[in-house]
Amino acid sequence: MSTNMTMHKNTFLAAIASLGLLSGCISLGSEPPEQLLTLTPSATIPAGAAAEGEVSAALAIQVPNVTQRLNVTRVPVTTSDSSLAYLEGAFWVEKPAQLFRNVLAETIRAKGNRLVVSAGELEYVARTQLTGQLVDMGYDATTGSVVVRFDAVLRADDGTIRTRRFEESIPGVLPEAVAVGAALNEASNTVADEVAEWVG
Repeated sequence: MSTNMTMHKNTFLAAIASLGLLSGCISLGSEPPEQLLTLTPSATIPAGAAAEGEVSAALAIQVPNVTQRLNVTRVPVTTSDSSLAYLEGAFWVEKPAQLFRNVLAETIRAKGNRLVVSAGELEYVARTQLTGQLVDMGYDATTGSVVVRFDAVLRADDGTIRTRRFEESIPGVLPEAVAVGAALNEASNTVADEVAEWVG
């Protein structure tokens, strides 16, 4: 065997060996979930619809604040007054606060008379801001229900601030990913409808 062939063989074997060592150091995680949950707005603007106005008069919708229990892509399950778990097999496509903001923005665009901005630099220019905290978006095992609870804060362009709690609960939901996801979608849209009426 020639020296070149021997060197190539040794290089190849070294590469294979290093890959074997590397595979022991890197974990690609568990199998991905079969499906991901998302929120879909029930009220949408039609294709081609347009709106215009002064940016300063627009309504900016910020991603709501959340506690750590909702700062994940899992669905929290309340099992008692002092304990929490996550629903098996239920994974959001992205974090709940972002999904909820998207539903809020689309619903307010579709049902209101405001120029709505919800992304990029424009949202920081708008003088009217909708913020708040997504307090709950999960499953209550003690009652078999899903709950969406949103503490809204609306800062008007004149500096005044209004607050209001919105909440929707749907009982009789099985503790399964598909059933809980569908119920949370319904509850989120109900809350978004009420927020749209409130902001005008």
